[in-house]
Amino acid sequence: MSFFKKIFTKEKKETLDKGLEKTKTNFFDKLSKAVAGKSKVDDDVLDNLEEVLVTSDVGVNTTLKIIERIEARVSRDKYLGTDDLNKILREEIAGLLSETNLGDETEFSIPKDKKPYVLMVVGVNGVGKTTTIGKLASQFKKQGLKVVLGAADTFRAAAIDQLQVWADRTSVPIIRQEMGSDPASVAFDTLTSAVKQNADVVIIDTAGRLHNKVNLMNELTKIKRVMQKVVADAPHDVLLVLDGSTGQNAFEQAKQFTKATEVTSLAVTKLDGTAKGGVVIGISDQFKIPVKYIGVGEGIDDLQVFNKYEFVDSFFK
Repeated sequence: MSFFKKIFTKEKKETLDKGLEKTKTNFFDKLSKAVAGKSKVDDDVLDNLEEVLVTSDVGVNTTLKIIERIEARVSRDKYLGTDDLNKILREEIAGLLSETNLGDETEFSIPKDKKPYVLMVVGVNGVGKTTTIGKLASQFKKQGLKVVLGAADTFRAAAIDQLQVWADRTSVPIIRQEMGSDPASVAFDTLTSAVKQNADVVIIDTAGRLHNKVNLMNELTKIKRVMQKVVADAPHDVLLVLDGSTGQNAFEQAKQFTKATEVTSLAVTKLDGTAKGGVVIGISDQFKIPVKYIGVGEGIDDLQVFNKYEFVDSFFK
């Protein structure tokens, strides 16, 4: 199959390889036990492989699709040795993910016809939402784009202060009010300021409460409505940030948030500190929402654009 060709720079690829190290070690330890003493891919190996994929947080539905593809290949090729399993998995998972037109990006980019381009960021507290915003601001600024941040998570003083730290670190302006202020008011002020400054990108942080979906839905709807008084088609992207280290809980959060608001893209963070990186494969397959970014380290440049081929290649290297 011709899925794999060099897309990332050597440095970027090394960062991705390193970020997925724990996931790979965990996965291949389980895989080697699953095929121990076997020379060919048979029903026992496939049963064991199914368990390996599910316990590696790939998710049940995606696992069944992968097993089906490998079963079809076994019946077609008649004999497949267990030595080939790594290569087969790599190709079949890439083949599965290639069935959608998502995860093909290689660089941080925004549409040229939207100015300012308004990005609203959602996600529960603790998933790395504010850090992702800071890293995105840094990446967009590197491209010569003018960025403005909006601290609309007014529920926690810590969220406002944390975003301020990132604004200072990346030298981008931030619009903020006091804790307890109306989040929609902050969003309105942010967009008004961005338009005056002729900014290219606006990134709005929002509160991460999920214990009451109705309140969350109402709040996010109000923020959108108020922003549209300034920029008619805002927000242009609603980015849901998920913590990859929570494995299946990330799936659950994605389900809950997609019920509460229209999510148009995903970022999966903290992959470097976990063995649950397989969750990216499942999320990429199950939700018809693009995984746009992945966090593979703590450095400011360790937020990467998600490219499904580079990801699968690194996973099965």
